[in-house]
Amino acid sequence: MSILSYGGYGAGVIAILAAGTMLLPRNVRVERVATISAPPADIIAIASSAESYQKFNPYKKADAGFKYEVFGPATGVGSGFKFDSKDGKGQAVVTKVGADRVEYALDLGAMGKPNQTILVTPDGAGSKVSWALDADMGYNPIGRVMGLFLDGMIGKNHESGIKLLGEALKPQS
Repeated sequence: MSILSYGGYGAGVIAILAAGTMLLPRNVRVERVATISAPPADIIAIASSAESYQKFNPYKKADAGFKYEVFGPATGVGSGFKFDSKDGKGQAVVTKVGADRVEYALDLGAMGKPNQTILVTPDGAGSKVSWALDADMGYNPIGRVMGLFLDGMIGKNHESGIKLLGEALKPQS
């Protein structure tokens, strides 16, 4: 017998489970931090350009079929790109550039509209880089459950992206 065949009890159990998901976090943050051998200004310069971003875009590196189209100014606020990959399609747009950060608005369609930040602070001869994604999972029960797995799904890409950023900024010999 299925849970629904117990009359109103099945519907009640489903309602309780759905309501229970509202106890899960609405706002989810995925963040990775690493140190790379480059000055903060160099990191901000490459991170604030949609075309240069592709040099360290972990999704592009992992997907040979990754397609992107740059739009807006070459660098700074409004610089962005549309993408289509095995992981989904959407766009990223630079919304803020400061001496220590670049912020992006992501539009992932049905998967949401998270914000992404690359924060850079001097650290010895290099820079400490924090790559963070902040997502509002809303009131959707499925979204709230997905939020539990977001760190595992996206964290490895941030790690890869920081590593690729460091490689992109290494002096060419």
